Amino acid sequence: MSSLEASQAAIADSIAENKPNGMNGENGLEPGEIQEVEVDMQAHAESIRTVFNDPTNFNVKHPLYSPWALWFDSPATKGRNLPQTPMSSFPQTPLPQTPSVAAAGWMEDIKRVIGFDSVEEFWGLYNNIIKPSELPPKANYYLFKESIIPAWEDEANKNGGKWSIQLPKDKNRHKIDDMWLNTMLAAIGETFDPALTEAESEDSAPQSLITGVIVSTRPQFYRISIWTRIAPGPDDEELRKRIESVGKHFKTAVLGFPESQKLAGPLATEVEFLSHKDSEKKGKQSKKPMTV
Repeated sequence: MSSLEASQAAIADSIAENKPNGMNGENGLEPGEIQEVEVDMQAHAESIRTVFNDPTNFNVKHPLYSPWALWFDSPATKGRNLPQTPMSSFPQTPLPQTPSVAAAGWMEDIKRVIGFDSVEEFWGLYNNIIKPSELPPKANYYLFKESIIPAWEDEANKNGGKWSIQLPKDKNRHKIDDMWLNTMLAAIGETFDPALTEAESEDSAPQSLITGVIVSTRPQFYRISIWTRIAPGPDDEELRKRIESVGKHFKTAVLGFPESQKLAGPLATEVEFLSHKDSEKKGKQSKKPMTV
């Protein structure tokens, strides 16, 4: 099993909250040998504490395919009231130096909450922070791969784009938390990018398209975005299909909408993709977004 498959399996198990089956049973050894092995295994089993047994003092970790970091900002708090995190559950990841970027002024208000590289650390974090439905307006969570800052100017993002959807707040307040959780799980499980999940081996797998995911709260709507490290050009049909498959997975498997369903309406958009360069043009933008 590859490290990606192992990571995805651990995440799937964690969602279902499956626990290891008992280790008893006959194995064809001599009676004395059976008894000795069972005693050793029982002692070992009793010493194992997963995040499902003990959310604070777990001692078993299932590594993710890539390490991640959660960032947060809110103009309403200006860093004075960051989401609480289970700092006692696992050691804080050292804070990397933030690259000097054009968005340096904006980056003064965004705070790196914590980094993690295992399934257990993810759930320890998720279970101890404020959910999107409870955040104040204009707040944002950014979940990005470690060493990538959530800014267009970062080297990993500057040639990329984003899939996004805007959802009216009054109709989706009870759904947004599950949508955001599913988005994070798809990101850390690397299930968005089919080229990565369908590769025959890790050596032949391309670099993952996904750099991070964002949820934003606004006075009247929520927005969820999936950032990619590259965006297709007008003649890059193969990359376009790969990017499009990310959007389809986002719409159907993650958000739970039928592929044919039209979502646009008052304060709502389709699931649509724009490169960061086209997004910068804003009102001057001439290129229509890709939609699924």
